[in-house]
Amino acid sequence: MDHDQHQHQHQEGSHGDGHHDHHAHMLEDFKKRFFISLLPTALILILSPMIQEFMGIAGQLDFSGDTIILFLLSTFVFFYGGWPFLKGAYDEISDKQPGMMTLIGLAITVAYGYSSTVVFGLEGKLFFWELATLVLIMLVGHWIEMRSVMSASRALEELAKLMPDTAHRLKQDGSTEEVPLRELQNGDRLVIKPGEKIPADGEVIEGATQVNESLLTGESKPVSKEEGDEVIGGAINKEGSITIKVTKTGDESFLSQVISLVEDAQQSKSKTQNLANRAAAWLTFAALGAGALTLFGWSFWSSQDFVFAIERTVTVMVITCPHALGLAIPLVVSVSTSKAANEGFLIRNRTAFEQARNVNAIIFDKTGTLTQGEFGVTDVKLFKENYSREELLKLAASLETRSEHSIAQGIVEAVDETYEVSDFNSITGKGVTGKVEGKQLAVVSPGYLEEQDIEIPDREQVDKLASEGKTIVYVLIDDSLEGAIALGDQIRKESYEAVKKLKEAGIQCMMLTGDNKQVAKYVADELGLEDYFAEVLPDEKSEKVKEVQSRGLVVAMVGDGVNDAPALAQADVGIAIGAGSDVAVETADLILVKNNPNDVVAAILLAKATYRKMIQNLWWASGYNIIAIPLAAGVFAWAGVILSPAVGAVLMSMSTVVVAINARFLKIERSDK
Repeated sequence: MDHDQHQHQHQEGSHGDGHHDHHAHMLEDFKKRFFISLLPTALILILSPMIQEFMGIAGQLDFSGDTIILFLLSTFVFFYGGWPFLKGAYDEISDKQPGMMTLIGLAITVAYGYSSTVVFGLEGKLFFWELATLVLIMLVGHWIEMRSVMSASRALEELAKLMPDTAHRLKQDGSTEEVPLRELQNGDRLVIKPGEKIPADGEVIEGATQVNESLLTGESKPVSKEEGDEVIGGAINKEGSITIKVTKTGDESFLSQVISLVEDAQQSKSKTQNLANRAAAWLTFAALGAGALTLFGWSFWSSQDFVFAIERTVTVMVITCPHALGLAIPLVVSVSTSKAANEGFLIRNRTAFEQARNVNAIIFDKTGTLTQGEFGVTDVKLFKENYSREELLKLAASLETRSEHSIAQGIVEAVDETYEVSDFNSITGKGVTGKVEGKQLAVVSPGYLEEQDIEIPDREQVDKLASEGKTIVYVLIDDSLEGAIALGDQIRKESYEAVKKLKEAGIQCMMLTGDNKQVAKYVADELGLEDYFAEVLPDEKSEKVKEVQSRGLVVAMVGDGVNDAPALAQADVGIAIGAGSDVAVETADLILVKNNPNDVVAAILLAKATYRKMIQNLWWASGYNIIAIPLAAGVFAWAGVILSPAVGAVLMSMSTVVVAINARFLKIERSDK
């Protein structure tokens, strides 16, 4: 009956099958026992003297041997219908960990044992009907539980369904053959037509298209793909026909790693779950104590008969059963990991994820996290009014199309189209020259201007750009200095919003970078960060995390998961951002699929929402006992308020249903989606 110890299978094509089959078998078992026990229970109700009295037909259905038949039917229900609870109680007692099954097992054993002795001579009342209805209701409760658990885990099934069954593989002669996915190998060339699912991770070698990766990465907009771009298996090809070269298959693929990570997260224990387990254990002892007190209280200190005392005792043990308590945390864990995957981030470490709700300081790596990680144009400064900023940039970019330098590539990528170039010439270490649109053009370094004694008209503004760590090049047209272009690592638009939200939540935002202090200061000031660390080597980053932790702060580190590995490991919560297809970053606790700092905010919001749901479920699962135990013990019997064991079972099952439904309502608010 232990869900957590079941071993998951990780074979290709069967992710989650072991877990799914285990729960499906349990669901079918409870369902079968319920329906088989249904008819005997109905007969037990008809033959029970107390039910006959209640219906006003006492004595009308009596016949010779009716009590023996009642006993035989009840014996069947007790051993067949109650077997999962009897076996579970034995296992718990053997492990010296009494809990939910112990309580149910005790309740039905007391009811069966006492009623059986009455059949064979002891003076008293039969309440086989309460035993039978209790078993039946508990079977229904467990059936509902397994349905809830399975529905909460269906995200894995949906992920597995993303992959097509076959692929169109290109043969040597250019024709295609349809092959099952298991036959694909790295290096195979596949043709994907419009509307088809991409069958494997690969690289586009021919064609261009847009793909829908929303179910994989959370990216809502179609993503453009052309030659050289990577594609993810399971994504949907929207427009053009493309040919890809397979780069990853089987367990190496992005989707397989996502499924494995979600499975691992669903299996992992959490601190809150340990709290729930301890609460369940204490509730067991409380139930046994309350049951014993009820039995002795009604037996020795009241005028009620022994049957009434046993009935109260049985009801106390049933109503305090920690069934819902055991379900409270696992359901939230399952829903939260599935929701995280749908939001574009994956939980590798549940304990760290729960710790994320307490984070009050986040340290971001700069390059590739807060910034684009690419060299691009940040500013265009005009010294004269002969050209617009757009035209000056287009002229410079046209000339730079002939250069392989990273500065040249950054300028070229800043425009959509360029002019034809002639008479191109490269000046080693100084820049490039050539003719564009009939004009003699030069894009040169500051050193070239000094060499040619060319004065910079607005030196103060240019120096300001340089102080921000940006690279400056100058544009001369027909020997006239027309303007300057500044290049640097551009700050992501999402970074502004993410930092703002985090600060509003009372979380300090900091930055680590290997860049110089001028660059670091500019980015920190631009984003409004509380602190920054510049010129930090990769092996020194973990020390900076320790330094922030020494301030008494719970620290999350956000980096690319490669050169930030030591810092990610040192932090209370390590978050790898922009992992893309390399999702298995071993040192990260949370993995964000996209390069979007807003996902950091979403992860923390989900951690907070998950904890709230866990606490709510713990209260729903156990808090009702404050009222239920006195009612079950018969404290208000003087007012005519008495709960039977069957009604107690209904209340307990209702708390289980409430817990399951409450877990399904877990959600996070995101303004960027």
